[in-house]
Amino acid sequence: MENMADENPEVDDEVIVELLLKEITELVIDQGLLSGKALKEDRVTNFVHPEKLKKLVDLSLGDSPLSHGEIFELCKRAVEYSVRTNHPKFLNQLYHGADPVGLAGAWLSEALNTNLYTYEVAPFFMMVEHEVLAHLRSFIGWEDGDGIFTPGGSLANMYGMVLARFNKFPEVKTKGMGNIGELVAFTSQEGHYSILKAAHWIGLGTDNLVMVASDSSGRMIPAELENKIVKALEQKKVPYFVNATAGTTVFGAFDPLEPLAFICKKYDLWLHVDAAWGGGALVSQKHRSLMQGIEMVDSVAWNLHKMLGAPLQCSAFLTKHTNVFHRCNSASATYLFQTDKYYDMRYDTGDKSIQCGRKVDAFKLWLMWKARGNRGLEKMVLHTSALPPARISTSHCGT
Repeated sequence: MENMADENPEVDDEVIVELLLKEITELVIDQGLLSGKALKEDRVTNFVHPEKLKKLVDLSLGDSPLSHGEIFELCKRAVEYSVRTNHPKFLNQLYHGADPVGLAGAWLSEALNTNLYTYEVAPFFMMVEHEVLAHLRSFIGWEDGDGIFTPGGSLANMYGMVLARFNKFPEVKTKGMGNIGELVAFTSQEGHYSILKAAHWIGLGTDNLVMVASDSSGRMIPAELENKIVKALEQKKVPYFVNATAGTTVFGAFDPLEPLAFICKKYDLWLHVDAAWGGGALVSQKHRSLMQGIEMVDSVAWNLHKMLGAPLQCSAFLTKHTNVFHRCNSASATYLFQTDKYYDMRYDTGDKSIQCGRKVDAFKLWLMWKARGNRGLEKMVLHTSALPPARISTSHCGT
């Protein structure tokens, strides 16, 4: 079966491609790559050094096409030299093997190969994204609001910083930052490094990201935040944004959101929560108290590919504000976002994204949520939290 196309050159290309897709599916199943199917006696990875890997597998690209058998052999080598993230001993990252139903959703959306910017090119998926975002906001406690799926939690955090700036100084969209003063943002010393990168990318400057002390458990100290805000004001700077973390990378700490929210309200600062890892606690009645006060914040970043096991990548940015997102990011490109369309244009969400091309990330989550329901996902979170400390990863992982 594997060499049928090679032995018979008259086999149609479409048949060859269909054969390859079937073989890849069988490979995934036979190699135990689905979540929960890895064997403890298997190795997590067949590690080889980079230079050796280049010798073991021909990675070069050239003029001549490979045969069907050669292509499939490369796919097997990809499995051989990849990390088995579904292995029970894969512990050093904050994600794990993909949910099989979510994987099926990812395969289907990839096959349909559309772009999530207008309803007319992605009608079903656009409605799915709206529904999923509304469902996620309901766990935060927001009846209204807005949101979008992003390529990773780092970009979701950046959305928070940009929306916060626009919300306080809408003129920055057209006039720039020259006349609004020296903006200052705050994050804990245990916060994710993406906030530091965002400070650079949005023109804030890394010196204007103030690190706030954490307690021995890794939680931001509210009194220290207020001290830093007061000091910035005394220096004639303009505090505008606070990043709290729900589930820090190293300690797994949850910052105290309620007192932080009161401080932000007192000084008119936008409070964003990086819940890339810890957001899963929201679906658990037992653990959602870790995020007490979450409904008081302005925005949340949540990686559903972490604790809930959706296939990478699956990250959402959520905000309780309904009138900021589109005004902040829209460019009104007329070749995509015409004003005289024949349907409700509120579902053309592409203009509020900083991307033009955007993958369908919501569908795989929607499908696995349909298959498992709130209770099934809550059970997953409870199982994760019940693991002994040695089984729970606390090492560094990017958002």
